[in-house]
Amino acid sequence: MFFKRLLHYLNPATLFQKGSSNVNLRMMHGINRISILVFLICLVVLIIRWVS
Repeated sequence: MFFKRLLHYLNPATLFQKGSSNVNLRMMHGINRISILVFLICLVVLIIRWVS
């Protein structure tokens, strides 16, 4: 359930949908998506370094 919601949140197709009309809320969600992607990339890099 958690991964399904996370994948829907990070889906590029839903990234550019018209959500709420509140610009501040849309910017906050955009920054949250960027921070989650950076975190996941860092986890992948750390795992690769740990394995090799």
